[in-house]
Amino acid sequence: MYPTDPTQQVSHETIYTAIYAQPRGELRRQLIACLRHGHSTRMPRTRGTDRRGQIPDMVSIHVRPPEIEDRLLPGHWEGDFIKGAGNQSSVGVLVERTSRLVLLAKMEDATAASALAGFSAKLNSIVAPLRQSFTYDQGKEMSRHKELTAATGVNVYFCDPHSPWQRGTCENTNGLLRQYLPKGTDLSVYSQDELDAIADSLNSRPRATHNFHSPLEVFAATLASASQPQSSKH
Repeated sequence: MYPTDPTQQVSHETIYTAIYAQPRGELRRQLIACLRHGHSTRMPRTRGTDRRGQIPDMVSIHVRPPEIEDRLLPGHWEGDFIKGAGNQSSVGVLVERTSRLVLLAKMEDATAASALAGFSAKLNSIVAPLRQSFTYDQGKEMSRHKELTAATGVNVYFCDPHSPWQRGTCENTNGLLRQYLPKGTDLSVYSQDELDAIADSLNSRPRATHNFHSPLEVFAATLASASQPQSSKH
């Protein structure tokens, strides 16, 4: 109502507080149903002690080159698994940090072998200059990350435990994807072609962060620039 008057605006946290402060009842249920994730309570950033154990030879996000953090150069990806009902099915997610382009990989299950095969295939489908790094959480499905690097040439960096904001681009994309792949459903029913169609739908959506260009348009422009002879580049 007041787009030009900051004194009449509130933050997203204020909006969440107002929703979750509602007494139990139909209005509260209707408001929470409108939220992307639909959590019945506000989820804290820190959710306890990590119990998953260390992945061998991890390279920390804290030694990741600063140009990756600044999104100055394309070709740096974030990844995750979206799990299905009972964690029995999964879909691999890759998001390019600069363009926000998303790729989805069908996984046979949620094992390290499936992650290696699925992510390797998707990363190798991208032209080499635009696959430089891959940032992931400390999920055990990435325990074969050294083989992933050997297969793709992509350097893998790991976030701190319980720090989803360190992969914020992927976390936000996961929220969008849950509109297509709801929690508690069997994700194994989706073919790779169906997953590619879902990714195309997201990649064609205009984004405010790109001045309302789509991720596909931004990535295509980046790809065209990368394929130019070096002498013709500015």
